[in-house]
Amino acid sequence: MTSFASLKREWLANPRADILAGIVVALALIPEAIGFSIIAGVDPRVGLYASFSIAVITALVGGRPGMISAATAAIAVLVLPLIRDHGVEYLFAATILMGVIQVIAGFLRLDMLMQYVSRSVITGFVNALAILIFIAQLPQLTGVTWVTYAMVAGGLAIIYLFPRITKAVPSPLVAIVILTIISIYGGMNVNTVGDMGKLPSSLPAFLIPNVPFTLETLQIILPFSLTMAAVGLLESMMTAQIVDDLTDTGSDKRREMKGQGIANFATGFLGGMGGCAMIGQSVINVKSGGSTRLSTFVSGVFLLFLIVVLGPLVAQIPMPSLVAVMIMVSIGTFSWRSIKDLRTNPWQSSVVMVATVVIVVWTHDLAQGVLAGVILSGLFFASKVKRLFTVASELSVDGKARTYRVAGQVFFASSDNFTSAFDYKEVLDRVVIDVSDAHFWDISAIGTLDKAILKFRREGTAVEVIGLNDASASMVERYAIHDKPGADAQLGAH
Repeated sequence: MTSFASLKREWLANPRADILAGIVVALALIPEAIGFSIIAGVDPRVGLYASFSIAVITALVGGRPGMISAATAAIAVLVLPLIRDHGVEYLFAATILMGVIQVIAGFLRLDMLMQYVSRSVITGFVNALAILIFIAQLPQLTGVTWVTYAMVAGGLAIIYLFPRITKAVPSPLVAIVILTIISIYGGMNVNTVGDMGKLPSSLPAFLIPNVPFTLETLQIILPFSLTMAAVGLLESMMTAQIVDDLTDTGSDKRREMKGQGIANFATGFLGGMGGCAMIGQSVINVKSGGSTRLSTFVSGVFLLFLIVVLGPLVAQIPMPSLVAVMIMVSIGTFSWRSIKDLRTNPWQSSVVMVATVVIVVWTHDLAQGVLAGVILSGLFFASKVKRLFTVASELSVDGKARTYRVAGQVFFASSDNFTSAFDYKEVLDRVVIDVSDAHFWDISAIGTLDKAILKFRREGTAVEVIGLNDASASMVERYAIHDKPGADAQLGAH
């Protein structure tokens, strides 16, 4: 009973909306897949077959229902040197190994790393991607006739106004159909999907990459596979989080990692390039009503049907209609509220968000931007926690003993403050370091405590540490040297 309920929820919750959304996504995937193939320097069928394979397989085994995965620019850019130097067969081999690495990452629970990505980084990632989606449409809007601009404007008008009439059919699909009819029967002089590249006319076939099965081959493809796997998982985890927020539902990130790996592993045997989740197409899917695995499955199957069976018709779809859809995605993806929040959010959060956007847009590399954002978030957090650290002291009535009361977090960033908080030259018989309100986090903190105690001993002052909580006491017991035999012999080293 439970399995049937789960099947209905993940596949058949709203089949009509999911099927129509999948069709819209399939149409939007075609120029993207062809474009990514061109970026990578391979035949268009490599990107198209990959998009079909990855979409269908992640629909079956992925962890985020309703998310669209396919061939992506992030992966295409990475494999260009591999294809240039060694050929497309090495790309297929690298894609297979990429899948293996991602499955291993799933078993190692590397999805837990997403806990260290702050909301500011995710917002910056989303905004940067929205800008990149818009920038990617500019080649279709430069050096063209006024007809192209008129069709794009018309497409946007249909997309935004048609839902006021009815939401039974996704407005992007209506825009594509209407503009295609106008283009074909009106003889409009605009770029079409067929101008992007030749569409394949046959089904993908199973093949084993034609590469030597040697250690040398592994040495060639491993660096590329590791990079592809890391970038693919990063983009997929970020996109899954965004779809979670859009749909107010959770997802199994660990299963998604494994699903991405299985999809890429299989795609390499079908003559496809590696891929990952696509935020643009995922947003199209959600906004068109797609929310289950069925929409993702339909997008992949219908994509193959379009290029193999309806290829001649698909080739006549005007690019302005798809540009209009992608501009809609760009506008809908961008977090406009984040601009207003720049004035009210903590300046550190705003810096992280803006830095993520700038680096992603500047480098066209999502991984670099997210990494920079995570590092900045970590630095700002460490700085904030460091400022919460305080030390107060009180001299005894007889003037022979002083009690230092330490409060806050003692770790690598606050260790210098801890060491400098004590007056080692003060003539005392005894010093008490009360850490009841403090916590020692790492070996740097324990080393700092050792350093302070041994400095006092060097001046002939007895030291007592009181108030260690259980976790801190455990760290001290394992790593401290001040309470171990021979500690005094190390005074010179400190």
